[in-house]
Amino acid sequence: MMKSLLITNGVVITLDADRRILENGHVLIEDGRIAAVFDQPPEIDAAIERIDAAGMAVMPGFVDTHAHAGHMLTKGLGSDSTEWMDTTGHIYATATDTEFWAAEAALSALERIKCGTTTAALLFGGGPDIMRTEAPDAAQAHLAAVAEMGVREVLAVGPNRPTVPHAYRNYTQKSYTDIVVDPRTQLDVCAGLVDAWTAVNDRLTVALSLPVFDAQELKSDIVYNLSRHVRDLAREKGVLLVQDGHREGSIAANAARLDLFDHRSLLAHCIELTDEDIAVLKRTGAKVAHNPSALMSVSGRCPATELMEGGVTVSLGTDAAAPDRSFDMFRNMFQAHRYHARHFRDDSILPPMQLLEMATIEGALALSMEQEIGSLEPGKRADIILVNMRQPHLWPPAHPVQRLTRFANGADVDTTIVGGRVLMRARRLVDHDEDAILDRAERAFHLMMERAGLA
Repeated sequence: MMKSLLITNGVVITLDADRRILENGHVLIEDGRIAAVFDQPPEIDAAIERIDAAGMAVMPGFVDTHAHAGHMLTKGLGSDSTEWMDTTGHIYATATDTEFWAAEAALSALERIKCGTTTAALLFGGGPDIMRTEAPDAAQAHLAAVAEMGVREVLAVGPNRPTVPHAYRNYTQKSYTDIVVDPRTQLDVCAGLVDAWTAVNDRLTVALSLPVFDAQELKSDIVYNLSRHVRDLAREKGVLLVQDGHREGSIAANAARLDLFDHRSLLAHCIELTDEDIAVLKRTGAKVAHNPSALMSVSGRCPATELMEGGVTVSLGTDAAAPDRSFDMFRNMFQAHRYHARHFRDDSILPPMQLLEMATIEGALALSMEQEIGSLEPGKRADIILVNMRQPHLWPPAHPVQRLTRFANGADVDTTIVGGRVLMRARRLVDHDEDAILDRAERAFHLMMERAGLA
């Protein structure tokens, strides 16, 4: 049984149904869950551990609904996005081992802890074609490292596109073997990973991913059969089906050919949607992960504001920490506002509270976790961050939600709590050595660069 914890004297931003903000609020945590939220100092046993949040905003941890595993160790590996993607694909397929995936996972979790992201949904690999699911070892190493770090995560695993052959290199100490990757074998591995992690850790969930196919590709029997198997497996297991890169009619095409979507579908990017695409989102309850800092948001626009007006759940994602971005959800809230305000030439678009909702409770909805996380309410998991508001760039002490969404950044997070466990306090990890995590990642990086011929 976890010990009780009382957070006192903070500006508590609940994100509950009434969107209450308590100017001098208190949050009681018992057994990893929120027991009560008070607007007056509670009469609590003096022996209970306390965190004095004076000068802090107390709010739900951020929920990042679209990112990638692997990207933390590929920053700067290309002069432009095309070169970076080519280099990253080469690395993931031919230069990584289980230690790379474990070290990168710990580094990724470290950045999320320090930026206040308590839950993230990650694709296991880069894009739709470099999914390291030819065997379970790499994903198992990633999940074990994340479990040790203490954050909450949904890891989406799936097959590559079946229309292009893929060869991966598997390392055993200093030797290696090359194997041709079979998407059907990948799907069997993914099913095993879902089963292996079901109910093992209340912070970790394995979901299924599927490449995005357009109308022409869906005419292929190979594509159709693989898509149908992933769809059926996701529904059989009751897990999320995650896709990365919908655009320009692909949602409508997949709905018509496969009846692919339901309320457990999470679709990333969703740029330049057609009227038919939008109608499918409204009809099926599929959710959208909007990534305003991503490369796809340069090549086309996600109609996030219009979708939300139509009742579609739209959350925020970072698209992970490379090639030119970070896991900082504050940055993405600000970017989302500017992105859509510029489009409409109207800076009243996406007001501060709506942005904060997209990064918290709407993210929980997108992951079908709204009963567990996303707001500070009794009974929910105690995933909470404290943001140090007593700083020049966050002064004067008024309009806390506006200050958070317009002026704050990840370095302002003082304390990160997941499931009642304090992971960071006063910007120092409680149970882990940050330097050791960085050193481990550096060793994995240098070995990967040598194997890839990039040293």
